[in-house]
Amino acid sequence: MHDPVAAEVMIPADLQVSDHTAVDKALSILHSAHIDHLLIRGDDGRCVGLVTRDQLAGYLSQPWYGQHSRLRDIEHDGGPFARADMSAAAAAAVMKARDLSAWPVVNDDGFALGVITEERLRILGA
Repeated sequence: MHDPVAAEVMIPADLQVSDHTAVDKALSILHSAHIDHLLIRGDDGRCVGLVTRDQLAGYLSQPWYGQHSRLRDIEHDGGPFARADMSAAAAAAVMKARDLSAWPVVNDDGFALGVITEERLRILGA
């Protein structure tokens, strides 16, 4: 049995939003898709970070601010990101050290491949 790598434990990056997306739109996407995190891509399509439902929760009480704030303007989880060939154990250690519940996995060019989550690591025993 081999040690799994990030590419084997990640969830595919099916849903990504632009860093120009308004916070209230990102919240709407999170709620309608029933997910806890969104990958954020820059103008060139490369991954620039990840934002979680918890990070955006504070904007629910401030609708005007959420409508006018863009994801690029708020604090979110940025790089460095996991690489596809990184061991799942190493990814778990980094996530624990950085207190991350989810971490983007990118290819060598910086495009998102998927997301490693605490829950997925726990389920797979990594």
